[in-house]
Amino acid sequence: MSSSEQQLDIETLTRTGLLLQLADPTLPIGGFNHSGGLETFVQQSVIHDAATLKSFVYTQLQQNWLHNDGAYVSLAFSASTEQNLDALVLLDKQIGAAKVARELRESSYKLGVRLLKIFAAHTNSAIVTSYQTALAARQVRGFYPLVFGLLAAVMQLDKAATLQAFYYNAVVGLITNGVKLVPLSQIAGQEILIELHAAIAHAVKASMQPQLQQLSATTLATDIRAMQHERLYTRLYMS
Repeated sequence: MSSSEQQLDIETLTRTGLLLQLADPTLPIGGFNHSGGLETFVQQSVIHDAATLKSFVYTQLQQNWLHNDGAYVSLAFSASTEQNLDALVLLDKQIGAAKVARELRESSYKLGVRLLKIFAAHTNSAIVTSYQTALAARQVRGFYPLVFGLLAAVMQLDKAATLQAFYYNAVVGLITNGVKLVPLSQIAGQEILIELHAAIAHAVKASMQPQLQQLSATTLATDIRAMQHERLYTRLYMS
């Protein structure tokens, strides 16, 4: 193997490592504190076993994230690749309007701002600097999917791999919380994850070029449960 091929391998592996870190569920941004309405579904006995948990995660993947957070990751990735701050500002306004539930809206931009703080100093990117300036000026709020797509783009990560990592992170988060809340065994959670890999792949393919006419289509039941969450008698999560 030539020295150039060896260097290419190192660069590829380094980018893979950055993607794994970007999508790591254990990042100290507080994602594990949010259930996205799942806790309400469990307390109302809508989700009560492995089958209903799997159905819920699948529904979020195919009917919610595909047209919301996943689509916005894709659009932010493209805008950032083109160094288009105006497009990122517009996307910020759109995703903020789409998140009807205050709990989901606030958790998203809090996670995004924390994610940006971890990685921004290591990107050396003009678009990241411009985005930080816009954030300081309150032109944007820093929603998590937009920051995720922005960082992945400036790290020169593959778009399809970025989307797969994003969806994987979201699926793992819901399954992990569901295992605790129902409760289920860790093995049951892993079986659900294995069975959802094909669905994740389909979501990635569909998100490469989001259908703008379906952008921000949502699952109203999830929004309602997120709103109801603060009135639960006992709570393990923040949303």
